[in-house]
Amino acid sequence: MRSLHVFDMDGTLLEGTTASLQIARRLGSTTELVELEARFAAGEIDTRGFSAAIHRLWRDLTPSAVADAFAAGPWLTGIREVCADIRERGERSMVITMSPDFFARHLLELGFDEVVASRFPALPLVEPLDPANVLTPDDKVGIVEDICERSGLAHSRCVAYGDSMSDAPLFRRLTKTVAVNADHHLADLAALSYRGNDLAEAYALGRALLTRDAR
Repeated sequence: MRSLHVFDMDGTLLEGTTASLQIARRLGSTTELVELEARFAAGEIDTRGFSAAIHRLWRDLTPSAVADAFAAGPWLTGIREVCADIRERGERSMVITMSPDFFARHLLELGFDEVVASRFPALPLVEPLDPANVLTPDDKVGIVEDICERSGLAHSRCVAYGDSMSDAPLFRRLTKTVAVNADHHLADLAALSYRGNDLAEAYALGRALLTRDAR
């Protein structure tokens, strides 16, 4: 593996929304979900509390409903092309998200090499949720560190793409970072910033960061 490209999902690949909001719209539970996201934003609950709440809220969620919500999402354009280009260069693409794996794993269908997400029980959500399987922002750093150690990859060959403060720990750890449609809090931490709806353009900034090392 020559380089690793690490993408966030909610607000980054999925423009202006989250996996949970997409599912809530499909199930008619948007009001409850918006309230949960407000509590999360206010720091009243963490990722594990949020995941426990949606686990209770979506007991009857089915794989077909998730697939429909995924298909209806406002995804950035160019995702398949970016993944294909990364693979052709002998590099690796991955998504790390704190959102449920039953939604995020559909990203493998778009060409990502790996997707790491909070692990939920099989649908429908009859079995209990193990809080230890829910990711936190700091877990993003640990996951990338582990991959680098196992593959012998230098941090300088990793590029992170994200949009919110949940990406901040990883952005502080890596030097090659691209803020995608982010507010100033994350943009101030990023090496470069992008606004728009084409992942290929954000990826071009990431490639530019890698190219600087090769000169």
